[in-house]
Amino acid sequence: MKKIRIQYLALLIFTLTVIQSCSKKFLEQDVPGRYPVQDFYKTDGDALQAMTAVYDVLQSDYNTAWTSMYLLKTLPSDESNAAGSGPGDQPSYQALDKFTFDADNTAVAGGWRLCYYAIYRANKVIRYVDPGSDLRKRVIAEAKAVRAYCYLDLVTLWGDVPLVLDDIPAGDYTKIGRAKKEDVYAQIAKDLTEAIPVLPLKSDYSAADKFRLTKGAAQSILGKAYLYQQKWTDAATQFDAVITSHQYDLAATVGDVFSRAGEFGIESIFEISFTDKQGYDWGNFPWGGQPESNIHIQLMGPRSDYYTKAPADSLIGGWGFNLPKAKLYQAYVDAGDVNRRKYTVMSETELKAAGGNWSAPNAWDYEGYFQRKYGTFSTQTTSANGSIPELNYGTNIRLIRYADVLLMAAEAYNKANNDDRSRTELKKVRLRAGLAEVTASGTALFDAIVKERQLELAFEGVRYIDLIRWGKAAQELGPLGFKANKHELLPIPAQDVKTAGVKQNIGY
Repeated sequence: MKKIRIQYLALLIFTLTVIQSCSKKFLEQDVPGRYPVQDFYKTDGDALQAMTAVYDVLQSDYNTAWTSMYLLKTLPSDESNAAGSGPGDQPSYQALDKFTFDADNTAVAGGWRLCYYAIYRANKVIRYVDPGSDLRKRVIAEAKAVRAYCYLDLVTLWGDVPLVLDDIPAGDYTKIGRAKKEDVYAQIAKDLTEAIPVLPLKSDYSAADKFRLTKGAAQSILGKAYLYQQKWTDAATQFDAVITSHQYDLAATVGDVFSRAGEFGIESIFEISFTDKQGYDWGNFPWGGQPESNIHIQLMGPRSDYYTKAPADSLIGGWGFNLPKAKLYQAYVDAGDVNRRKYTVMSETELKAAGGNWSAPNAWDYEGYFQRKYGTFSTQTTSANGSIPELNYGTNIRLIRYADVLLMAAEAYNKANNDDRSRTELKKVRLRAGLAEVTASGTALFDAIVKERQLELAFEGVRYIDLIRWGKAAQELGPLGFKANKHELLPIPAQDVKTAGVKQNIGY
């Protein structure tokens, strides 16, 4: 975490138990010599350290393989191509993009394990922290909110999943099985409704604690869970609580949101923190470990072999993954959406007009466009004291932001037959983008919200899940390889099917 380091021996209980071989089951086994549980979780300091370990695992998008949750959610959409140097470059990501992934896909397994690693650590906090002070009560609420967030990822991506809520003996790992998604959603709601009254507002946290879960974040997650279950009124209630809290607002532009100054800014509801202060170089970067920088930003920059930046631009070269599809660029053009497009996707024509160049028109998966929302900007990394810029991006991943909440609220109100309120929330996002107010109602209004989410939230890991829950995936993703009654869910990792007895999803 940014400005946070795990410095105490007590944290060995987590690092030794959790960061294990990916060949193990989705829960960790006991490690001989670990710090005794009975000697920890007693003080406010213990609780804070334990909760830091929960947040820390959410940061571990890169561990022993390229297993980014962000790209796991993004690449199966119609926003971008995997790209890279060719079809053999990071094959797990290539397979996600082309819908050729199976139960042995390492990116799928990595996302699954990341969720359960975080749940494992959150369960420790919930089970063992003594709620004897207000701070410890808050920490337990944070752990419940993180657990709920992870289970929301699991249930939306994999459907029925093992529901683990406490420490269990290693011998019982193979007895868990998959809980029905209705039960998983019920637990999500329980965790969040218990956490919300305890969690502080965003403004109540100090600057040093700005990464923590807030009341508004928990309400946003609960609203999303209700929305995904088509519980429209319940979802609208939660989103309204976020909106009327006056803790959040839209930044001036989408570019401001994703700038360095925009991190944990007015539009931020929940984001994962990274740092450029580690001073990594090619000799000390923890390949196979867990860096504090965001290496996936370097992965997604325009491939430096072919890219020359424009003189006045700070977008520098990278390794060429996550290249936009022409379809996305055209969606902005068709909508007359110039303001958001310039912060999201850039054409080769625009690059050259600004004095830059691209020398490989036939590069793998290249359709003429470059991604800018999570761009390789020189302003978000460093070369100080011998640091290698490619290895030191401090760019945060924005998990939930206020514009997303406004658009989810617009959808919930539309489906709950309150089109006036739906248009009100939609209008806020469109005005920020410089677009006219929508006057439609009913189905036409819903279609406008669908389009708005595509334009506003491109490259934020929501499009694939949106298309599935709307029943539009076969229509939009079918030409890319999506197969109905299969690709609505990801496969359960093969190792967990074999060793933990977890039933596989249909089609895998």
